Amino acid sequence: MTIFERDAKTLELPWPFTGREDELELVRGALSAGRHGIVITGPAGSGKTRLVTEAVRGTDCARVAGTPGTRRIRFAAFAHLVPETASLHGAFRHLSGVRLLLVDDAHLLDDASAALVHQLAVHGRTRLLVVTTDGAPAPGAITRLWTGELLPRLALEPLPREETARLLAAEAAGAGLEPLTVDKLHRLCQGDLRLLRDLVGAVRARGLLSRVPDADEWAWRGPVPVTPTVRERTAHVLDRACPEQREILERLAFAEPLPLDLEQDRLDLPALEHLEADALVHVDDRGAVRLAHPLHGPVLRAAAGRLRARRLSRTPEECGPAVDAERAALSRRIERADVRAMPTPVGEWLVAEGAPVPAGYAAVRARFARLRGELREAAAWAREGLRADGDDASCRRELALAAAQSGDPTAAHQIPGGRPDGGGAVTRPAAVRGEAGQAAEGSVGDDAYDAVRLGAPEHAAGRLTGVFAEHADALARADGPALDQVAEQLEERGFLLFAAEAHAQAVRAHRDPRAARTSRTRAVALARRCQGARTPALSGLVLGELTVRQRQIVTLAARGLSNRQIAEKLTLSVRTVGNHLYSAYARLGASDRGALPWLVELPDAQSA
Repeated sequence: MTIFERDAKTLELPWPFTGREDELELVRGALSAGRHGIVITGPAGSGKTRLVTEAVRGTDCARVAGTPGTRRIRFAAFAHLVPETASLHGAFRHLSGVRLLLVDDAHLLDDASAALVHQLAVHGRTRLLVVTTDGAPAPGAITRLWTGELLPRLALEPLPREETARLLAAEAAGAGLEPLTVDKLHRLCQGDLRLLRDLVGAVRARGLLSRVPDADEWAWRGPVPVTPTVRERTAHVLDRACPEQREILERLAFAEPLPLDLEQDRLDLPALEHLEADALVHVDDRGAVRLAHPLHGPVLRAAAGRLRARRLSRTPEECGPAVDAERAALSRRIERADVRAMPTPVGEWLVAEGAPVPAGYAAVRARFARLRGELREAAAWAREGLRADGDDASCRRELALAAAQSGDPTAAHQIPGGRPDGGGAVTRPAAVRGEAGQAAEGSVGDDAYDAVRLGAPEHAAGRLTGVFAEHADALARADGPALDQVAEQLEERGFLLFAAEAHAQAVRAHRDPRAARTSRTRAVALARRCQGARTPALSGLVLGELTVRQRQIVTLAARGLSNRQIAEKLTLSVRTVGNHLYSAYARLGASDRGALPWLVELPDAQSA
């Protein structure tokens, strides 16, 4: 029989494929000889179709898909492969020559098509690649594919922020988006790739991008384009709100967060309770109310008339007390050595609207991001502060520190009292006093902890507290397991860069090669999340002993080439490339190919 394959043009993806390399390898492995296939589930827009399209590229593959309008038509999805009048057994026989079948939107299949897919999974020789959407009602014959353990199931999670940034960088092909714009897009889309593509296209088409001074990056400031896709994603939620609920949602859209004042009853509490139960609003521990989804605000603002918008809108000048409160909250977290992510909607609103960001707030926000290891984001916040006040010393210092810790050797000279190590590690030069008058647990002077990070814990003796003192002690004793434990504590507190450095120091301290490889794996995984960090402690994470062929393959993989592309370039089989990469992972202590760019690009990398 004839095997139907989609036209090559329809297989071309609008954006380069990136961000799902591990899942791609898993899917391809499930379609190899001796395997029966796999079911892929995930939220709408999470990239399921994009993933499977890449997985079957270049193969002989028959494809069927369910659609909402044909759910009552017998064998509608298989109309191009089997006669509509065929029995289930006859349809099964018609597909006996199909070796690979992709079933997209399986939750929309008619019952006969769903039963046929189930029969193929039970009795057929056809390898199945079945895609369905989480939360959507699906025929029982489809859900039994994984609940009955006929096929393994891969549940796709929404694309995380780091992978969203990689996707946007690959799509940009040169001039990329600066971190605050990436944050804004990720916050709005929450892993929905269709929506992401739609918003990026709208922002570009409407000329909303502006070049960042002194950087090959573009920034988006201003309102969100309310495209048809944006309206579609929000209409089913917002349109069912009653007038009282709609009033609350609109007030939040123009001036969130709002205080929940039970005494003055400024908000309709019964309506607010219904909104919270429907997950449309979120009430935090301090009683502040905000919209649960960041897309709802732009849609509600766009739908409001001019007079209503003028009545409800909050001007940037009116944000002063809220900005001060966020700045104080960030400062308290830094003083307590706890830089885990926290909501800062007011500062993000100012940036999103293109309003001036107070330099004092921007400097604290930059410091908070830098301590988290988010170096490019820290630089972006510092630039926002300098846009409002070009002479602010604290913002200039944070900008220089972020650059220095990213490996810029000239940046340290821009730091007041600068050191070539890219210092300025933690909080204040002197110990910070807590609310009860005692030194806040973990408070530390910059110089003292920088000495530990540089491998000289003797210079920090008696000057550190909390986990930072434990780090100095473990390093002084060259105690690998203790350094790993310190790294876990630092990671838990949000200090990802410091945690990566502690794991890197543990690599040298471990006597057990397996423990050293594990520490290297963790160090690399954390360093990948630190937006290009290049510090002395991390520079020791060198490539392990690799063969010439392994180095060649690792270098190509680090540049983003898939196993298939590497195989074509080096005239090898895909299996051979995979085997070499697997061996390289073991020697490098890397868990996946995502760690390779970080390892390969380290300065002065050499064989261990």
